[in-house]
Amino acid sequence: MTRLLLASASPARRATLAAAGLAPLVAVSGVDEDAVLAAARERFGDLEPADAVLVLAQAKAEDVARRLDDLDVEGWQDEDVVVLGCDSMLEIDGEVLGKPVDAQDAVARWQAMRGRSGVLHTGHWLVDERDPADGGTGATLGATASTVVHFADLSDDEITAYVATREPLTVAGAFTIDGLGGPFVERIEGDHHTVVGVSLPLLRHLLADIDLTVPALWQA
Repeated sequence: MTRLLLASASPARRATLAAAGLAPLVAVSGVDEDAVLAAARERFGDLEPADAVLVLAQAKAEDVARRLDDLDVEGWQDEDVVVLGCDSMLEIDGEVLGKPVDAQDAVARWQAMRGRSGVLHTGHWLVDERDPADGGTGATLGATASTVVHFADLSDDEITAYVATREPLTVAGAFTIDGLGGPFVERIEGDHHTVVGVSLPLLRHLLADIDLTVPALWQA
């Protein structure tokens, strides 16, 4: 049996995958995101947001894959695993917004975002750690999914109340679509799973590239 191992602490990603029957194992990567991006810029020059999230997703997946033998993963019974790393960023007018620094930053973000639209980029990276005898390819590959998000024109009171819940402080772009922030997203153009943090259709295509299907990863 092959299991999906999610290299992310995001409860939204885990819940999305679980709802799709994938019941992922979880191991959080230990990468320094700022250092990873700095190294990538030194090597490749300025990064587009869609490339930056892919670089981070790759770093997270490959970090966990390298440390598999040393990890204590809850629920793992030494099955073959495919490691999935993800990272998300919101882009508005060419500016990239990750997680807010604090509540004041989150308020400022929403004051700038309200009534406008942005693009939520989510990078995905797979590392095939299956044994070759079980069909393992040793592949490491990824892609980015991008979805346009149209934000409601929130009042100052709504922004203050939302930030007071502290939900915006824990997520890229300072909003969720599957939580308290859902009413503040007027509409999207693209896959809504991307906004949650992991695109299930894109994951299906990446799995196909290593000869795996989604049903093969379903957990009873």
